[in-house]
Amino acid sequence: MWTEIKKTKNLMIAETWKELFEGEGIPILILPAEDKPMGTLLAAYHVYVPEDKKHVVEEILRKL
Repeated sequence: MWTEIKKTKNLMIAETWKELFEGEGIPILILPAEDKPMGTLLAAYHVYVPEDKKHVVEEILRKL
């Protein structure tokens, strides 16, 4: 089960969060927030993590 951890304004920001979390060994799923195709740069995106990793991501975010 995936849980949303961030909502971003565009794909570039979503990819930045993905790089950070995947660098810590946490798998990430990015999906468009609107009914637009994946890869649309100016659409909002949701960043999801596995439910069992949510506490790890929260700890990373607390340290930023």
